[in-house]
Amino acid sequence: MRISRPHRAWIVAAVALVAIIGAAGFRATPGVFITPLQEEFGWTRGTIGFAVSVNLMLFGLTAPFAAALMDRFGMRSVVSAALALVAAGSGVTVFMTASWQLVLCWGVLVGLGTGSMALVFVATVTDRWFVRHRGLVTGVLTAGGAAGQLVFLPLLAHLVEMSGWRTAALVVTACALAVVPLVWFLLRDSPEELGLRPYGAAPDAEPRVRPAGGGAAARALRTLRDAARTRAFWYLALGFGICGASTNGLVGTHFIPAAHDHGMPETTAAGLLAVVGIFDIVGTVFSGWLSDRMDARVLLAVYYVLRGLSLVILPSLFADSAQPSMLVFIIFYGLDWVATVPPTVALCRKIFGANGAIVFGWVFASHQIGAAFAATLAGVTRDHLGNYDLAWYGAGVLCLAAAVMSARITTRVSETRRAGILVG
Repeated sequence: MRISRPHRAWIVAAVALVAIIGAAGFRATPGVFITPLQEEFGWTRGTIGFAVSVNLMLFGLTAPFAAALMDRFGMRSVVSAALALVAAGSGVTVFMTASWQLVLCWGVLVGLGTGSMALVFVATVTDRWFVRHRGLVTGVLTAGGAAGQLVFLPLLAHLVEMSGWRTAALVVTACALAVVPLVWFLLRDSPEELGLRPYGAAPDAEPRVRPAGGGAAARALRTLRDAARTRAFWYLALGFGICGASTNGLVGTHFIPAAHDHGMPETTAAGLLAVVGIFDIVGTVFSGWLSDRMDARVLLAVYYVLRGLSLVILPSLFADSAQPSMLVFIIFYGLDWVATVPPTVALCRKIFGANGAIVFGWVFASHQIGAAFAATLAGVTRDHLGNYDLAWYGAGVLCLAAAVMSARITTRVSETRRAGILVG
């Protein structure tokens, strides 16, 4: 009996999953550093939040350029270089003595590195390697990223508590370097490189055409210029900016210190975020499955409404221990954490065609800009008001606005044809 070998696309997806999980975990590390850095150096939460904001901003702004660089130099080279940047940025922090050094290391270096392995990497892998199950694989890879970001936190919090934040930073450095050989030897840029077709592609399907020569930065900027001529792009970008503000920027960065303000141990709060990551896997994979079958605009609107309502009630749930009501919130919020990504990727692909991955890179950049503003503003709110309540309520209202924008997105091809962006 002959046993058929799995399509190489699944191996590429598995390697990409490892890199994406690592990148998310590396980027999220400052969430468990806030209190230790405040205690050791006397820096305010607003100051530390600014370093996190730079990290989040570059995490997003790097994405469209990384997508163009992957077209020019290949995914393997770009991701390997990104992992080296993360290792350098994390390792150097153990020597820092001033807040500007935190901004340089965790803000700039780690932000650039992790941004090159962000969700635009997901869009690139699935566009090149999959036709069948594309939405489902997008959901799995996205869930891996969000889960990595949150499941890493209890381990890092334990390391910080037992051995100090410097040990946690060095562990991140070692993990980033350990992934490099896996990426270099197993990741491949396209099926055509190996004489294959994307998984599920028809036998007579046209092979992928490598973009014509030209600077990666110029192509990324040209794509932004053309996409910005459409209303759909602005609805996607603004909605995803609110998505970033309400997840990475607010909950991902400030949930642990906010819970600590109410007497909850940091390790317990980090454990709750890990539970968010676990349920996020279920929610995002299911969202990817739904994105292959339902109108992505409807999915986005529903997700944003549910998230907004949950954030409005969050301030009343904090206590010195994990009460049942908080556990219900954690499970519900986990199912919705990044369920927005698969339908957003699907809409970028449907509306903007061949440049969908780069357009998603710019939409993701807005996600991180929103996260960056939320990380800083929430910290400043806490410094001046003594609590985070206004930040939670404001994010909830913004999510409802994102639902309205999502419902108004048009998928008419004529508009994008006029903008000249369907064929790169």
